[in-house]
Amino acid sequence: MPLKTAAVLCRTAAGMSAPANAATDLPSALSNLPVWNLGDLYSGIDAPEFAADLAKAQEQAESFRTDYAGKLDTLLRGDDASASLGAAVARYEALEDLLGRLISFAGLVYFGETTDPARAKFYGDTQDKLTTISSGLLFFPLEINRLDDALLAEAATREPLSRWKPWIEDLAKDKPYQLDDALEKLFHEKSVTGRGAWNRLYDETLAALRFDLRGKSLTLEETLDKLQDPDGSLRKDASDALAKVFAENARVFTLVTNTLAKDKEISDRWRGFKDIADSRHLANRVEPEVVEALVEAVRAAYPRLSHRYYKLKAKWLGKDVLENWDRNAPLPETDNRIIGWDEARKTVLDAYGDFSPRMAEIAGRFFDRHWIDAPTRPGKAPGAFAHPTVPSAHPYVLLNYLGKPRDVMTLAHELGHGVHQVLAAEQGALMAPTPLTLAETASVFGEMLTFRKLLSATTDPVQRRVLLATKVEDMINTVVRQIAFYQFERKVHAARREGELTTEQINDLWLSVQGESLGPAIRLNPGYETFWTYIPHFIHSPFYVYAYAFGDCLVNSLYGVYQNAEDGFVDKYFTLLSAGGSKGYRELLQPFGLDAGDPAFWQYGLNVIDGFISELEALEA
Repeated sequence: MPLKTAAVLCRTAAGMSAPANAATDLPSALSNLPVWNLGDLYSGIDAPEFAADLAKAQEQAESFRTDYAGKLDTLLRGDDASASLGAAVARYEALEDLLGRLISFAGLVYFGETTDPARAKFYGDTQDKLTTISSGLLFFPLEINRLDDALLAEAATREPLSRWKPWIEDLAKDKPYQLDDALEKLFHEKSVTGRGAWNRLYDETLAALRFDLRGKSLTLEETLDKLQDPDGSLRKDASDALAKVFAENARVFTLVTNTLAKDKEISDRWRGFKDIADSRHLANRVEPEVVEALVEAVRAAYPRLSHRYYKLKAKWLGKDVLENWDRNAPLPETDNRIIGWDEARKTVLDAYGDFSPRMAEIAGRFFDRHWIDAPTRPGKAPGAFAHPTVPSAHPYVLLNYLGKPRDVMTLAHELGHGVHQVLAAEQGALMAPTPLTLAETASVFGEMLTFRKLLSATTDPVQRRVLLATKVEDMINTVVRQIAFYQFERKVHAARREGELTTEQINDLWLSVQGESLGPAIRLNPGYETFWTYIPHFIHSPFYVYAYAFGDCLVNSLYGVYQNAEDGFVDKYFTLLSAGGSKGYRELLQPFGLDAGDPAFWQYGLNVIDGFISELEALEA
């Protein structure tokens, strides 16, 4: 079973909340940031309900194994295979939901403050216990994949088993890479002291870092935020502070990277994967050639997208070239006021409501029911995430909100994930999770809705340029930057197969892809070579990053269909989100007339970015 812990995160446990303004020097406009309430899962880490559910999970898992291990073939050949196997799958799904609830709560508590020893112990102990419990359930999907294909397919045409037919068919795709039960159990149990332990070391190391910036000790999020400050000298000082601390901790990050790359190579070799990213493509249920078409299309577009835009931005800032700390600098005309939480909420919900009142209502639940944790504070996991938890509960959103325009877009992005997760929950614990090929659809679409609403209300040419430029930068960060990340990962994992990598070797690989993607208008100064160290996707979810580019280009095409006012678009869009993982991306896009398997598909998405840059150039004329 998947233990949802790292790729999607969330916030402070009930009864363990930190002060909302625990971060340094927050302005009064950010005094009302919400801290979530995890009470819908459990009331606290000492809650008797948590202990009772843990004991129940142990008991039910043992009972399930006694009832079904080694007996599925007999059930399949019995008088009513659909009813017998359907009952087994229903029990398995209920167990998945229960185990998912337990690990979700433990993960959210931990990521609320990763440097707290009590939370770390609670998370580690829970993960250990659930890994032991779930190892006893591994036989079930493995045994299903050994059943007679024809008999199983026939049984899955009838109720109640037919409800899980998509899951059974999806499960079969893993069959060529499936090991025997003993090896699968070993891999699973060793993950706690292997991959899971290295992930935890990385998270706790990153959360504990402090950066000395002009006499203040700042967290990672607070320091990264200074790279968007109007003061160029402050941006440089922030970049230098980041580089200094990253370099001081590079030995740990290098060891983590080497170890996890080798761990993945061992797993891939035993399972029979040929390419270093094949396991990710399989998990995403996307063909490698489709990903390769996306990557090549984006790389070919570097000159007309990122290279071209950053040259334009250098001119706006009065420079021949941008320093690496200028990449996300605001334009001189940017309104640098702090955007309060109430305004951010209204902006996003109004944009969602214009598209669909139903979408705004679902997103509104996150605000009204305390499903969001927004303030930054020492020890809190960096970044922003939406955690689906389990279908019997609801998602939670983690932010590090500092009142910048990009923070508003991040709110729109994560609420898109949240809406998607709420709608997909109807599929149940086995089919609600969405492959990464579509996982970024609702989030990027939510951003686009918010941006388009703001743009339509902006008539001043100067502010329109600022808004367009901000959107272009976000799209470059989503498409160009993420494909560069993917290329970096490919280089690191390929090189690791030849032997352990030094920090200097990893730094060189980082600079090579950054130089190619950002272009000659950005100077990569000494110190920037270590900036790979703070990208958590490299650690938690190898090769995840291309999903962002996939989602952005897909949404550009999807939004084009929406703009053409095609009848029934909203209903079809909600059908897509509600499908969760029960259908593949090709089937879900077919009603919109879109085919991501067509190489030309990606050009449409890239042309949208190109068009925005052209509009910016026209505003200069």
